[in-house]
Amino acid sequence: MTETHATISPAAPEFPAGRYGRRRAPGGKRRRTLLAALVLLALVATLTVISFRLYRQYGDPVYDAQVITYTDITDKQLLVHFRVTVPPGGSAVCVLRARDRAGAEVAREQVTVNAAPGDRHVTTTHRLTTTARPFIGEVLRCQSPS
Repeated sequence: MTETHATISPAAPEFPAGRYGRRRAPGGKRRRTLLAALVLLALVATLTVISFRLYRQYGDPVYDAQVITYTDITDKQLLVHFRVTVPPGGSAVCVLRARDRAGAEVAREQVTVNAAPGDRHVTTTHRLTTTARPFIGEVLRCQSPS
């Protein structure tokens, strides 16, 4: 069987208007890609600004505390041994807390620690007086003494 091309024109076919939906204009994919790139760039810029603001507000690595151990647990006290990182020769105000087995707070105190001139780390021990038998001792935060 042979085909005759007498009825088919060599140009692009013409479709009836409105029958197959709206035809896409050439270059539409490029516009969508550019729009997606701009939206992505705006999102990254916004998240960067938010992360820097939160870091400045909450994440000061100059003042850092670690609990080394807590010992001498009795019904009325707890001995917390902790280490604080401060600016060289600086000081910090730390909030210590003790909790019982149920998680209720049984003691909270503010302690000022001072580093020797030139030192950045202070290791100290503090006795917390509690209202009930403690289960754990914690350093909640350390910050500038201002």
